[in-house]
Amino acid sequence: MSRKTGFDVFSRRAFLRSAATFGAAAVAGPTLAQTALDDILNAPRRGNWDDQFDAEASRTATAVVSNNPIFGSGSSGYLQQAINDYQNIVSNGGWPTVNTQQKMEMGVADPAVQQLRQRLIISGDLPRSAGTNGAFDSYVDGAVKRFQARHGLPADGAVGEYTLKALNVPAVTRLGQLQTNLVRLQAMSGDLGRRYVMVNIPAAYIEAVENGRVASRHTAIVGKIDRQSPVLNSKIYEVILNPYWTAPRSIIQKDIMPLMRKDPTYLARNSIRLFDGNGNEVSPETVDWNAEKAPNLMFRQDPGKINAMSSTKINFHNEHQVYMHDTPQQGLFNKLMRFESSGCVRVQNVRDLSVWLLKDTPGWSRGQMEATIKSGVNTPIRLAEEVPVFFTYITAWSAKDRVVQFRDDIYQKDGATELALQTGYNQEGGRSVESDLLPQ
Repeated sequence: MSRKTGFDVFSRRAFLRSAATFGAAAVAGPTLAQTALDDILNAPRRGNWDDQFDAEASRTATAVVSNNPIFGSGSSGYLQQAINDYQNIVSNGGWPTVNTQQKMEMGVADPAVQQLRQRLIISGDLPRSAGTNGAFDSYVDGAVKRFQARHGLPADGAVGEYTLKALNVPAVTRLGQLQTNLVRLQAMSGDLGRRYVMVNIPAAYIEAVENGRVASRHTAIVGKIDRQSPVLNSKIYEVILNPYWTAPRSIIQKDIMPLMRKDPTYLARNSIRLFDGNGNEVSPETVDWNAEKAPNLMFRQDPGKINAMSSTKINFHNEHQVYMHDTPQQGLFNKLMRFESSGCVRVQNVRDLSVWLLKDTPGWSRGQMEATIKSGVNTPIRLAEEVPVFFTYITAWSAKDRVVQFRDDIYQKDGATELALQTGYNQEGGRSVESDLLPQ
């Protein structure tokens, strides 16, 4: 894999840290436009962008939301149809490379806009009737937004560095990505249950599925490249309201001990208490924080707003010691690249997911759950019926409306360097598992 310069990595990280995340749904599947390209090229010129502005097209470009789950009935068939479409695109020569040295957006005059129009027409994001003139008008703006939303990019309508890279991934590479993910989808083609939770790691989002429809979607924070969230199948058996957080031994040794040497008030400020093997509380003042080894004590953070898991922890059986949880750092969900954890999954609007998980567990209405959280009392709740959960790695999928979605190959599993567009991001690290939860 090619190595980026420090400037490239820094620039991309700076961009991604400031980008707002947008909806993952869009409204244009691939169309076999290549066969009619001559007609398009000969279409009448449409004039300048400012006399044909279509505000409605821009406003609704990313407004379509599907309740079809990735693992819904027919998902393999929809993806196979997408493969057929892309095979036709490839056999007809693929799409042109968009060559530009400047950011392209509404009103910009650039010879590359013609290439951009052709590229978007072939992938089905721009209607053929829009033509291939050189104006970056509202039709191109809407098409770029659709393309960006289908690829998990900020749908701002501007062709900057990262949208340009996604546009210029060759059609044959996208075809290979679809074929790779068809195998993954087919492996999940059995009966997943009446209700289940699906965590799609590359998309960094969660689907709660009931009776074949998405009941709710949740933005997620998943594992960084050197602390990956595992692919697994399990069952959710417990929701804990107002959870305790217990620091792993590695974090105590590597992180908490040095912090206490610098600031003896660290534990008290973060409501972390010490307990011996008999459950007796131990005063931090009795511990030698300069010792080579950490004390053989349990370091436990009390429930509360500053708790590393905030209001909720969701447990499921697994050997990786990962779980889903709330977070006091809600601003992280607004980032585009949400690969920041050490394997566990943070869930936006986790209380909505908890209500859905507990709907068949008597005594746990939304009101009761909120009252319990407000009380601050640690409350483990066993689900009346365990709910299947699937941690998956799907970087390309489609639905019955022939909307084809792609995501970056964040863990570099798809076999093509062009698909790992965020290379160099999230590779600093080396901290212990769950160290991202450590209160600062």
